[in-house]
Amino acid sequence: MKPNLLRINQNSSASTSSKSLTQLSEDGGCPSGTVPIKRITKDDLIRHRRIPPPENVPFDDQFVAGNNNISEPNERYMSSQGYKVATARTPSNPSIRFGGGGMITSVYNPHVKGQQHSACRLKIQSESDIIQVGWRVDPILYGDIKTRLFIHFQAGEVHCFNTLCPCFIQVDSEIPLDVSYEDHISQRGGTIWEDTMYIERDLVNGNWWLLLENDYTEVGFWPRKIFTRTGLADFTKSINWGGVAYSPTDVAEPPMGSSFFPIENSGYDAYCKKIAVLDVKGKTIAVDKTITHIDNPNLYNVLFKPLWIGSKSSFYVLYGGPGDSALV
Repeated sequence: MKPNLLRINQNSSASTSSKSLTQLSEDGGCPSGTVPIKRITKDDLIRHRRIPPPENVPFDDQFVAGNNNISEPNERYMSSQGYKVATARTPSNPSIRFGGGGMITSVYNPHVKGQQHSACRLKIQSESDIIQVGWRVDPILYGDIKTRLFIHFQAGEVHCFNTLCPCFIQVDSEIPLDVSYEDHISQRGGTIWEDTMYIERDLVNGNWWLLLENDYTEVGFWPRKIFTRTGLADFTKSINWGGVAYSPTDVAEPPMGSSFFPIENSGYDAYCKKIAVLDVKGKTIAVDKTITHIDNPNLYNVLFKPLWIGSKSSFYVLYGGPGDSALV
């Protein structure tokens, strides 16, 4: 199925130290006419029973941002028990709808163990419907502590990661949805590795497409019919960028991002850059205003700042933190 998508008009090419996901795939892709789907093992099924319920974050649609970096009061926006976020999102405006969003994200490997996980994600949400794409370190989901690509969707009470259920239709034969970034992990103060991620609504049939890498490879899509009528069966009302960490009750919170608080330096901070939204006609619009939120500023932080790279500046979502090790 060929999507009806506008060519993204933003210059979103990653840095020279970025790596294509297809090059990271161990076998170089699947035979013609097939796509990479993970074979589910008995161990996978045992671990998947322990995956925690998805994050549930309500939004106050009446709260409207007045500048380009507002922190929300905690009583307006609280994450589910066990989850901690450091994120930036589009300002609330009931009259504005979006046809998707995108980012270039730096890739790190925060240390987690047991039932902890730590991730960076692009998240679009309308009512109870959610689509996410990003990188994730999650021993429960993957059975290891490697940094891996992930997607997640939620429609009402139904939710699923990657291709663990048939709700995502993969069409690309080279990019596994749980691919490991292996040794291509950013080193704080050293080489920074990036990946480009977009979610875009089909202009004709309303399916939501996943686009990855510098050439916006059309990896696959979530069919419009799996979403609720008041949710992502229509357009999205909120787009969110940044970090999320999870630990069970009474377990220390893991690091997030680069494992350090941001210091407004893209060579040291985990970031989402060239963040963008798409309007209902598919036009890409750079984001210069967001609402930021941190569940616990003692553990993590998030900043939405313009940084200068050479002679040009652009807005970055800088996020991360050491988790409970900050309190030791």
